[in-house]
Amino acid sequence: MKLDKIPATVVTGFLGSGKTTLLAGILRRITGKRIAVIVNEFGEQDIDSSLLRGCAIGCEEEGAQALDEDGSIFELANGCICCTVEEEFLPVMKKLVARRDDIDHILIETSGLALPKPLVQAFNWPEVRQHCTVDAIITVVDGPAVAAGRYASDVERVEAQRRADDSLDHDPSLRELLDDQLSAADLVLVSKSDLLAEDERRRVEALVADKAPESVKTLFIDPRLADDPARLEALMGIGAASEEGIDRIDNHHDRHHAEGAHHDHAHDHFDGVTIRLGEVDAEVLEARLAALLKEHEIYRAKGFAAIPGKPMRRVIQAVGERLDGYFDRLWAQDEPRRTELVIIGRHLDREALEAALAGAERATPA
Repeated sequence: MKLDKIPATVVTGFLGSGKTTLLAGILRRITGKRIAVIVNEFGEQDIDSSLLRGCAIGCEEEGAQALDEDGSIFELANGCICCTVEEEFLPVMKKLVARRDDIDHILIETSGLALPKPLVQAFNWPEVRQHCTVDAIITVVDGPAVAAGRYASDVERVEAQRRADDSLDHDPSLRELLDDQLSAADLVLVSKSDLLAEDERRRVEALVADKAPESVKTLFIDPRLADDPARLEALMGIGAASEEGIDRIDNHHDRHHAEGAHHDHAHDHFDGVTIRLGEVDAEVLEARLAALLKEHEIYRAKGFAAIPGKPMRRVIQAVGERLDGYFDRLWAQDEPRRTELVIIGRHLDREALEAALAGAERATPA
């Protein structure tokens, strides 16, 4: 019987900062741990949780042991997790507590707009506190974006998420939101450090030092972290017990409420379109998607492609007009080989998008 509390690592940061890459690296590279994952995203199809689920499927031999089919990945796809703690987060935590003998660690990836404080405060609820503790709050910041004063890699993409989420009860500026994420951090990871010049690095260090607690360490990381088991292991087992001091953290959100500020939300027109195809020509698909990124107001495109003759699934990701693709894992034996893309933006023409991408589809041999 497990007597110790289950440690939970909370990973926060804006969209595009590198949270999912970090979690996927942990699931791939950390050995001998049974890890439950809670993912908070938005959209009709939660591609980020699918990326993590796909990693877990392929990790049994070399990485973390996935829990059984009853649920190692919990998706909170509707609403900002920090604003729906009682309705959505606590029920999931109660399920995990009931399975505590089968769990070694919990990873929580918040949405880009989530505030860590309300989430961590939930760990002081009696039915959770008795069995779980917050091992650390890790805030991931996009180094080049912070150095440039944008704070997020794609500001429009973050604003799109804000407009899409009716449950948000906070509407701070990006700078205020980053301040609040840093003020709660036990560890700050600055991603894409390989793209920072020395003066940019100093600017990022100064901003983090101004907002994060003095005792908090800041690590500058690059994509190699996801393949470094020793460094990933060091991120788990920090033992901060963050819930014990979370009420003492002062942030912009609390001050807004204390002053009686009204949290207004923009409800501009926002679209999410899911495109489903069979096997596709990778070059044609990416060329057509790249053209659509220029022609339409698309903030984000993400998904998977099935390529004829290729045993691995290809991940497709686009932010703004930047498009990337890579193979992540083998298709499972009973998994349908199909292509699925989620496109998020404003004033999207579903038929035009489907027609353009359908041209990449390849006939399946009889």
